[in-house]
Amino acid sequence: MTLIEPTADRDRTALAPDLHALPDRAARAWTERMAVSPREGSTYAVTTESGHTYLVDVKRRSCSCPDNRIRGERCKHLRRVAIEITARRVAPPGKQRATCDACGTVTFVAEDAPTPHLCERCRLTPGDVARDRETGDRLVVVRVTDERASERVVEATGETVAAYDTNDGYPADDFVVEAAYLSDAVRADDPRRYAFPRSRLERTDERLVDTVDG
Repeated sequence: MTLIEPTADRDRTALAPDLHALPDRAARAWTERMAVSPREGSTYAVTTESGHTYLVDVKRRSCSCPDNRIRGERCKHLRRVAIEITARRVAPPGKQRATCDACGTVTFVAEDAPTPHLCERCRLTPGDVARDRETGDRLVVVRVTDERASERVVEATGETVAAYDTNDGYPADDFVVEAAYLSDAVRADDPRRYAFPRSRLERTDERLVDTVDG
């Protein structure tokens, strides 16, 4: 059985608050100079203006500083790490900083994420429902490859994806996305796949999800 559900909003931005309305620790987290560096797992090293370095564990909500370790307070170091993650200046736990292989912008991907590394704007994942910019048809993404449109040869024509008539105008160095037409994906267990340049497909707010009866 299949169903279509909206995808979650994955873009978040940190906005600077009214510092005068914040408690002291929160205001200092925003204003003091600190360097935040990801470590293993969910830990981050925070170096302060005075040169002291403390270890913050965001999952355990702990810090090696006296304010947290002895007084039990949510210290400025914990707060600063949260600010840096929300502002996308450092990677959240389980992810790494990367450059989008499609547009070159900085993004964050899973530590074991396969190539290509794609940012939110360029990313398509298996199960995403996309719209063909040329025809308006809806398709289900099956696989995002690391092949370029100028490299992938379509067996039926002997031409590359980039050379295909309807792909004229799309970048030849686009990554190739394999997709099936939505109507086929709903009816068939193994629908026929078609190769598209990444930028020809526009992601929608829908996703095809396989469910198990019972």
